[in-house]
Amino acid sequence: MTTILSADGLLEIPEAFRKADALKPGQRCDIERLGQGEYRVSVKDQNVSELEESWVDVLLACPVKDWFEPNDRCETTDDLKPIRFE
Repeated sequence: MTTILSADGLLEIPEAFRKADALKPGQRCDIERLGQGEYRVSVKDQNVSELEESWVDVLLACPVKDWFEPNDRCETTDDLKPIRFE
């Protein structure tokens, strides 16, 4: 089945597919690029919470690995002198 990409970059899932899979407006979808002009769309279950994806999952999905280098610490909050207000 063929559909047309809108000027806004949106694709419409054909009505026959929406009815067959009981898809509802606002339902979340994942899209994965398989190659040049080739994509896979997966519709998420309606009961899946957005909070189920942890930050660890998000960070592990990051395409750039091992970029973080911590700074050398020359002082900490333990080095601060207390301030007294009179």
